[in-house]
Amino acid sequence: MNKDCIEIITSRKSIRKFTGESIPDSLIEDLVRIGTSAPSAGNRQPWRIIVVTDRELRNRLASAAFNQNFIAKAPVVYVVCAVPEESAERYQDRGRNLYILQDTAALTLNILYGAHLHGYGACWIGAFNEDAVREVLRIPPNMRPVSMIPVGKVDGPLPPPRQRRNISDIIVRERFD
Repeated sequence: MNKDCIEIITSRKSIRKFTGESIPDSLIEDLVRIGTSAPSAGNRQPWRIIVVTDRELRNRLASAAFNQNFIAKAPVVYVVCAVPEESAERYQDRGRNLYILQDTAALTLNILYGAHLHGYGACWIGAFNEDAVREVLRIPPNMRPVSMIPVGKVDGPLPPPRQRRNISDIIVRERFD
């Protein structure tokens, strides 16, 4: 067991304070590569990633995310979109309604870990007005924005660890009784 990997995974935090320092294009693309190494049902890869670096668009995304203004301060925002019909071609309604969410969640988490491994902060944003994000980025109707991930250099100290539930409160042994 590689304890260094476990430490890296468990030390990731949601970061909401960014310096605004730009991110090299090579890193922006590497995070996409890391993200798309995520598993997907039947290897359908029913996703697209919109990379947003334009300040005005980042401001509008922050507004669409119920004024979570820290989003605009990150130099890059990844908007992860699902393409439901690409999964539905094989898995019908289960692909269209469930697998696309699982697949894009795995991709989102990979980007979060990739940013952390590269020494950057990031945050998973799920609270946003989907129609407003669609309008800001002119996302076509066959795609659904699922998450936004602002990424940047961390401004200030890392936040303290957040309380987690006890493992004994989470584990169910084999079945519910």
